Amino acid sequence: MLICDLATGEIVADHLAVAPGEASVADEHYGGPRPAPRRAARPRTTAEKAFLALGPAAEAFLTGSAAAGNTRLAGDLVELAALRAAHGEQVLVAALERAVTFRRWRAEDVRSILAAGAGTPQPAPAGQALVLELPPVPTRSLTEYTLDKIGQVS
Repeated sequence: MLICDLATGEIVADHLAVAPGEASVADEHYGGPRPAPRRAARPRTTAEKAFLALGPAAEAFLTGSAAAGNTRLAGDLVELAALRAAHGEQVLVAALERAVTFRRWRAEDVRSILAAGAGTPQPAPAGQALVLELPPVPTRSLTEYTLDKIGQVS
């Protein structure tokens, strides 16, 4: 779809045609990609307020769980409060961070992370490529591996 200045007839923008009700926005008109909208968690219950007091990891877990469609979130918050009492706040926050990293949104997922303990692998970004000078090795032709050569020593 061409957008033209009616006074001059000059083409101002060229947008992709979209279905009715949709918007065709060109990021270059705004100086680059627009940031994704961020909707902050709005706690309504006492359990949600207490859970969000754990900090950013709890907020990421809560919003991710809600966005994933977790219909048992209220019950999960009760279980997470029990896990907090049993394991401590710092350990629970670390488990929540791991759950968010792997997009695991249920209380039983956090319980499994806590049960696995501290010995679980911690993913990290890849480092620099390892470049080694390998020693030369002797090579043989594929004919050395034919069935008629079985039993012969080279």
